[in-house]
Amino acid sequence: MTELELSGLVALVTGGSRGIGAATVLALARRGADIAFTFERNGEKAGEVERQVRALGRRALVMQVDSADPQAVIAAVDRTVEELGRIDILVNNAGIGTGGPFGEVTVETFDRLFSIHARAPFFAAQAAARHMREGGRIISIGTNMATRVAGPGLSLYVTSKSAVSGMTRALARELGAQGITVNTVDPGSTDTDMNPADGPMAPSQMALNALGRFGNPEDIAAAVVYLAGPGGRSITGTSILVDSGFNA
Repeated sequence: MTELELSGLVALVTGGSRGIGAATVLALARRGADIAFTFERNGEKAGEVERQVRALGRRALVMQVDSADPQAVIAAVDRTVEELGRIDILVNNAGIGTGGPFGEVTVETFDRLFSIHARAPFFAAQAAARHMREGGRIISIGTNMATRVAGPGLSLYVTSKSAVSGMTRALARELGAQGITVNTVDPGSTDTDMNPADGPMAPSQMALNALGRFGNPEDIAAAVVYLAGPGGRSITGTSILVDSGFNA
């Protein structure tokens, strides 16, 4: 694997201003890719990530997008192609964390999670596939709880994120003839603003991991970079766990 194996390629990362998204943006840029990424609210953090991308000598396109709006997600893909000339890698990362008892889930909350975790990746992939050449990569961030849920209060989150696993397998069949691979990276407990390693729920999560610790956003980004690069050319339709052994 050479240092700049993604040179000349363009990646779009949704939700790229912080956490796993920001780590992925920077990891792809370090490997040579030009970067487009979306953010929803925090323009200051988005601006800092943009500055770091440009400091690496890469082009950067930053777009404020609410992933709950499918037309805005599609427009972000089209704008990436218009301004950066192509799209080779799509990383569906944008997500929100919410939990609570199954009996208290509202229709409004259900619709919002599914719009961001399932509908947005589907239509982003559809839009990107129209422009991708052979060798294109579609990579979504799922959850390790798609195969094992350790406790109550996560029904809606897990259900919405698990839809990505089914989409991945189906799109691998749909897009294989175009030479496009489709995969999911399933993180476990990862030290981000949404789930900090020093938060009140951290000790119980670490007790369930074989390694007894949280992962870092860079751990997830490394898996994305591998799938996006030459090593991922024959990997499609699968989910890769990066979860410190939670599912071991």
